[in-house]
Amino acid sequence: MIPVTLASESRARGELLRAAGVTFASLTSGVDEALEKAGLLAARVSPAEVAAALADRKAVSVSRRTSGLVIGADQTLEVDGGLYDKTTTLEDTRRRLVQLRGRAHSLHAAVSLARDGQVLWRNLTTVTLTMRDFSEAFLDSYLARNGQAVASSVGAYHLEGEGVQLFESIEGDYFAVLGLPLTPLLAALRAHHAMPS
Repeated sequence: MIPVTLASESRARGELLRAAGVTFASLTSGVDEALEKAGLLAARVSPAEVAAALADRKAVSVSRRTSGLVIGADQTLEVDGGLYDKTTTLEDTRRRLVQLRGRAHSLHAAVSLARDGQVLWRNLTTVTLTMRDFSEAFLDSYLARNGQAVASSVGAYHLEGEGVQLFESIEGDYFAVLGLPLTPLLAALRAHHAMPS
């Protein structure tokens, strides 16, 4: 089998791969995401294209330093055509959830496979999530229980936990919301002889 490296030390992405039975190593990409994102947005690239470009760049960067296949992944949140980053404080998290309350937003999850500095395969999956019009009391209790933990998610929610209660509907791939379009990625790993077929 060809060795696999995840170009990230993301706990969530690592857990998804381990749970699916993928054997892999992890390396940080070294990509300055803020700088890359700023350049892409200045070039008027869409939020979906930002996710795809960052996934490619992470995979390529690590594939120049290690052998085998490298998985690069990124996720962006889009509201009304604008791109939103992760929140950093509890106050920012509250503002983000109030902004999304009662509305639909798009979550773009991109994943790429690279080898020897070249992208071999990529996938971009978009999920549409509609938050319910939850009460201030619910928001207060949700943040009191989940606090800073949800700030690690671009949407300030963990769908795999209590965050699912924030939603009225979710249209698309559950795994993409968690950070990795897993089904197409597993098919690509099998096609590139990194997993048994």
